[in-house]
Amino acid sequence: MTNALSRLLDTRDWILADGATGTNLFNMGLMSGDAPEFWNLDQPDKIRKLYGDAVAAGSDLFLTNSFGGNASRLKLHEAQGRVRELNRAAAELGREVADAAGRPVVVAGSVGPTGDIMQPVGTLSHAEAVEIFHEQAEGLKEGGVDILWLETISAPEEYRAAAEAFALADMPWCGTMSFDTAGRTMMGVTSADMVQLVEGLPNPPIAFGANCGTGAADLLRTVLGFAAQGTERPLIAKGNAGIPKYEDGHIHYDGTPALMADYAVMARDCGATIIGGCCGTMPEHLAAMREALETRPRGPRPTLEQITAALGAFSSAGDGTGADARSAAPERRRGRRRPRA
Repeated sequence: MTNALSRLLDTRDWILADGATGTNLFNMGLMSGDAPEFWNLDQPDKIRKLYGDAVAAGSDLFLTNSFGGNASRLKLHEAQGRVRELNRAAAELGREVADAAGRPVVVAGSVGPTGDIMQPVGTLSHAEAVEIFHEQAEGLKEGGVDILWLETISAPEEYRAAAEAFALADMPWCGTMSFDTAGRTMMGVTSADMVQLVEGLPNPPIAFGANCGTGAADLLRTVLGFAAQGTERPLIAKGNAGIPKYEDGHIHYDGTPALMADYAVMARDCGATIIGGCCGTMPEHLAAMREALETRPRGPRPTLEQITAALGAFSSAGDGTGADARSAAPERRRGRRRPRA
């Protein structure tokens, strides 16, 4: 399938994605507990700025303001009937910014988790999940996104449901999971498990990888785990800007632009092709990442010791595989999903 991302991948050996959505919108005045997706209609200039700042900093791809734009999440705001409207608006604003960029920029329609736990652990059925994801996908497609972008997923069942929904929408897609529980997702998926999952799908993503999690170092360890499986599919690295700390009533991420520049280059050398930031990643981080990717030569695959020396210690002793694997799935399942910041 020919699409804007595939064309870019054919001509580039790395692509800079965008940074945080929530962190940037909170800095613009979004209040905790509000649905960011409402701003697609109520504050369109701020959403244009969100997208435009990423493009100005050098991003080749940015995600739409639609992470929580599915019926299950919007129901918390009594807006489950506005899925198509809010997602279409998010995409239309993105299309406007990308088309004015003067260079190829990919608009990726962000699709986050439903917020529900799927059967057999929870109550959400496969058919219901497919319907939820399909509705959102159609809204983003109507608004003109180039691809769909599934992110911050923990459960393989939800990943499969989204893949099926995106096939129904006849849209290319990418998909990331969040490895935030001792190297695994909250539902116990390891990097090796994800490669097996992706390659077994009837409608696999163009690219796959990891986003969010517990810090840039942990995320790169996961990327190394993907690469070790020998996959030839492009890998995505979208790590947080350091570690979150609570300061003066706000969640602050301690990653500097210099640290994120080191992270971007190491992500490339670990095997990632699409490289961006997640929570806490601001335009100044993206600009430093772009400069580093453009000016620093490609190097050998970094060791774990080199990663921690540059980016800080891992949050756990291992990546959830091999001797460090734990039979802690019940504990993971009791965790709560958190929104992408």
